Amino acid sequence: MIYEKQKGVPRFECREFKSKEKDYVVLIPIINESDRIIKELKRACKYNIEDCADIVICDGGSTDGCTEEKRLKKLKVNTLLVKDDTGKQGAQLRMGMWWALQRGYKGIITIDGNNKDSIEDVPHFIKKLEEGYDFIQGSRFVKGGKAINTPLIRMISVKCIHAPVISLTAHHKFTDTTNAYRAYSARYLIDKRVQPLRDIFMTYELLAYLSVRATQIGMKACEIPVTRAYPKKGKTPTKISFFKGNSELIKILFKNAAGVYTPK
Repeated sequence: MIYEKQKGVPRFECREFKSKEKDYVVLIPIINESDRIIKELKRACKYNIEDCADIVICDGGSTDGCTEEKRLKKLKVNTLLVKDDTGKQGAQLRMGMWWALQRGYKGIITIDGNNKDSIEDVPHFIKKLEEGYDFIQGSRFVKGGKAINTPLIRMISVKCIHAPVISLTAHHKFTDTTNAYRAYSARYLIDKRVQPLRDIFMTYELLAYLSVRATQIGMKACEIPVTRAYPKKGKTPTKISFFKGNSELIKILFKNAAGVYTPK
């Protein structure tokens, strides 16, 4: 089924393999993740994640065969959404969030599709959503979390720049603010003071904004321990280039602190 572009939501195709089965959904934004997303989905199957949440792929237009439908079905994927419009991660997440809210999920968990994160921890996010939290940030830096082979520049930038600025903006301490492994209540996302479905969120703006808005408007937030493991050898799996990508993240960080993304 094709959903035409509408205000705040890109044009996309929905390939639904199953109907809604759970109260919660895991959205996995990807583009050309090759065998990394396959390994992640196999890991999800190993830990029976489909028993507690529907798994949905939010594809940005992969051409490497990683979204082959027969294989996704075998790996317990509920639905494949394919963006056919402008924008990067932010647009993929807006596509997934709009679709998930239309489908009636109580909460949304997001996780990268490059097999760095402990997808087996999804039930812990759901537990916090059911306890009434509206924003739950996964962190490798809190007690019980694990940061494995994290590149030094990443460690320094998160701990010394990104996390302090996000914490100051949110009026709440967070420790792993670039981590896309987090959860949102539907209540948070549909609040008129939030409005995540806006075309201003094209790349990484939405992650930064949603990290701070919950506590700004008096909603409950917390962190839970997760594992993020980088490979020992080879290229670091990331879509953020060293110079251009990181400079854009810094710009977004300070625009967010200045309230640029806050609804007027």
